[in-house]
Amino acid sequence: MAHTVDTSSASTSRLDLAKMRKIALASVIGTTVEWYDLFVFGTASALVFNKIFFPSFDPIVGTMLAFGTFASAYIARMVGAIIFGHFGDRLGRKSMLLVSLLTMGAATFAIGLLPDYNSIGIMAPLLLLFLRVIQGLALGGEWGGAVLMTVEHAPPARRGFYGSLVQVGVPAGTLIANVAFLIVASTVSTEALYSWGWRIPFLASVLLVTVGIYIRLHIEETPSFQAVKTAGAKAKMPFAALMAKYWKQVVLGGVATLSTGSTFTLLVASGVSYGKKELGHSESLMLWVVLASCILGLFLIPFFGKLSDKFGRKPIIFAGVAAEAALAFPMFWLMDTKSVALLFVAYLAMMTAFCANYGPIATFLAELFGSKVRYSGLSVAYMLSGLLGSAATPFVTTWLLGMTGQSSSIAWYIMAAAGLSLVALFLLTETRYGNIDAVDEAPAAAGSSSTGSSATETAAAQ
Repeated sequence: MAHTVDTSSASTSRLDLAKMRKIALASVIGTTVEWYDLFVFGTASALVFNKIFFPSFDPIVGTMLAFGTFASAYIARMVGAIIFGHFGDRLGRKSMLLVSLLTMGAATFAIGLLPDYNSIGIMAPLLLLFLRVIQGLALGGEWGGAVLMTVEHAPPARRGFYGSLVQVGVPAGTLIANVAFLIVASTVSTEALYSWGWRIPFLASVLLVTVGIYIRLHIEETPSFQAVKTAGAKAKMPFAALMAKYWKQVVLGGVATLSTGSTFTLLVASGVSYGKKELGHSESLMLWVVLASCILGLFLIPFFGKLSDKFGRKPIIFAGVAAEAALAFPMFWLMDTKSVALLFVAYLAMMTAFCANYGPIATFLAELFGSKVRYSGLSVAYMLSGLLGSAATPFVTTWLLGMTGQSSSIAWYIMAAAGLSLVALFLLTETRYGNIDAVDEAPAAAGSSSTGSSATETAAAQ
């Protein structure tokens, strides 16, 4: 049975391959910078912030306060998604990408200059919290714009692949952030690390930001936004228009993406903490396991994105989420053997499942919404998933482990998150065949109607 394809006028003049690669590179670098800035804060929270910004508290309380400051960014990300989504749908994708990258870079650089608690007292953690919130606001706008810059420019048959390249920023940013702290921690004394060494990874981010801004200044606005602009169809209040027409897609999209956050947080935070505290592995070993997993992710995320162009978004994402659920218990069984080799096997297997889930999800979410509110819809749905998954997972898993003393409690939590995502994913429509330049309709719906396809054909795209 024939499927619908992109047939709008805006889609007929796609960029050549060289320009498409430039746009993809700009998005990958930008998101890598943003996630680097976000994760370098998380690494610093675990290693030094409890001592230099919260020294008057009990060590455990200080660490919790440091992680609480870390978690505050997730609420700010939702606010940033709404704010940047509004202007992204009103003014364009490119301008918001530049603003978000500059904002993130400025906040991260400023953290590297902050006086510690011994210098200015309570103002130190308050300023840290303020700058963390600014980071969250920036990321809330950055990710959605970067995805749209690639997906809305991409050839119809390769949207999944190019959208997945933006997702590479998560393992790449994590990898660079951990390597940066590893280098600093291994080259300076402990005293120097707490005095000034921790500042280097924050201050160094200005170099990455400069590269990202330079590349983004030389890319074009997307055809989809140009179509909205030409049609005079910009929404006056994009978020209100989004929730009036697409609230189900926002909620279901956020829940469908929930398991990506819980699984990745398990790999880089909860699993690391379990390996160190419960199994007695060294911090350096757990760091190397995470780094190996992130390197694998750099290759597998685009691989699964490419597969989604061939088989559809939902089948690949569904397989990834199901694999996350299936591996939840085996991962801890392997870890509990305390074998280093099996520890790597456990992590790499779960990372593979995560990549199948995470690779196509950006394109899938983008294709759920019409062009006039897509920036808002994509950003809010994704940041909702972060609030439900990434932000909650460290606290929930720590509480579960403390209450039960059993790793099985964490496995059940991962399975529950995956189960919710599978249900939400089942209720959403396959989007692979839609018209990405549709202004007033989601691509799948517009793709069906634009060619006069029957209800049978529409159902075939489910």
